Amino acid sequence: MGRKLAAEAIGTFILVFTVGMVVLEPGAGDLAGLAIGVALMIAVYGAAHVSGGHVNPAVSLAVFMRGKATAAELGGYIIAQVAAAAVAAVAVQYLKGDVVVAAAALDPGPALLAEFLFTFALCYTVLNVATAPGNEGNSFYGFAIGGVVLVGAYAVGSISGAAFNPAVAIGVMILGLVDVADIWIFLLANFAGGAVAALVFNGLRMAGDKPTSATRAEQDALRSQAAPR
Repeated sequence: MGRKLAAEAIGTFILVFTVGMVVLEPGAGDLAGLAIGVALMIAVYGAAHVSGGHVNPAVSLAVFMRGKATAAELGGYIIAQVAAAAVAAVAVQYLKGDVVVAAAALDPGPALLAEFLFTFALCYTVLNVATAPGNEGNSFYGFAIGGVVLVGAYAVGSISGAAFNPAVAIGVMILGLVDVADIWIFLLANFAGGAVAALVFNGLRMAGDKPTSATRAEQDALRSQAAPR
């Protein structure tokens, strides 16, 4: 468990540190979204073989609901991810010095929807490319996961800030990019997006799981009814 928590903490640190460094002035400007997407890809590939490479409490929730993580892992991962995000934010503050930061003015309705939709897309992608048996052994999962955040950053970054991750949201809140009073928007939308992604994935049997015994019994009954008498 210790190795998994360390992997999650390191990956989350890389992601949140990159977010802070490329967003706070002097930042990366229009290339910030690209840098953040690549940073997530790096973090995922670096941690996937140890912990699954969630680096996101919403992803951890979705994977738990998928049945691929235990309750202990869920709780431990979230603590490690949030702690790493806070440490990363402090490191950014130290390196950036006395940069004047203005918190984004968020419209709750659009921000909630934007965060929910792209967190759903992110978690849905993770479940399909990293937990489905049909994709076992693939090498593209990191590109797909980082790509969702890259697309989301450019699509809705001006609306919500494009966190799609409660740990990232807490990190940017510490940096002053998000008002403390608005943190609920990210927590609600991100965790809801992860939960709904898991419900959709499970409900549609996207992993190709075998039918339940009840379903098999129903199929047997239909076959017997259709059989010639």
